[in-house]
Amino acid sequence: MISTLVGPPLLHVDFKFVRASDFAERTEAPEILWDRDGLLSGVLVQQPPVTPVFDLQWIEDRFWIWVHYGATKLGRGELFETISFLTYLRETVLGPPAARRVGAIPRGVRHLEAIAPEEARNILATLSGYDRHEAGRALLATVDLYRRWSDAGGAVVERRHHAEKLAMQYLQDVIDQGC
Repeated sequence: MISTLVGPPLLHVDFKFVRASDFAERTEAPEILWDRDGLLSGVLVQQPPVTPVFDLQWIEDRFWIWVHYGATKLGRGELFETISFLTYLRETVLGPPAARRVGAIPRGVRHLEAIAPEEARNILATLSGYDRHEAGRALLATVDLYRRWSDAGGAVVERRHHAEKLAMQYLQDVIDQGC
C-alpha cells in the first residue's frame, strides 16, 4: 500500500495493490482507478463484499480477563497503559455492538458519532484523562456498557459468571485501594 497526500486542497489517498486472486475477499466495495483488462471489475460483480462476523462469544470468553488486565495496570499506576487499554476495549468490545444496534457494519468506533450518536454519547463515560480515579471510573463504565449491550443483542452467549465475579472483585479492590 502507498499512502500519500495530494492537493491542493489537501487530500489523503491510499493506493492498495492486490492480486486478482486476493481481490474477491473484502469487506468494502473499493474504487478501482485502473483495471487494464476489466478483471477486477468482474470480480466485484461476481463477489459482493462480506460484512465481518461479530462474535459476541469470542468477546465474552476474553472480556473478564481483559478487565483483570486493565485493573492490574491501574493498580500498578501504569496510567498510560490503562488509558491505551481503554481505547482497545472501545474499539473491540463497545464499538461493534454499538454499530450493530443501529444496523451498521461493526467496525470498531469508526464513524460511530455519525452512525450511532446515542451509543457514542454513552461511550464518552469510558474516556479517561491521566488520573487514577478517572481511569477506574472509565473501566467500570466499560463494564457497564458491555453488560447492557451484550445482553440486549439477543445472541445466545455462554456467560463466564465466575470469571466476571472474580475480575470485578479485583477491579473494585484496586479502585478502593488507590483511586
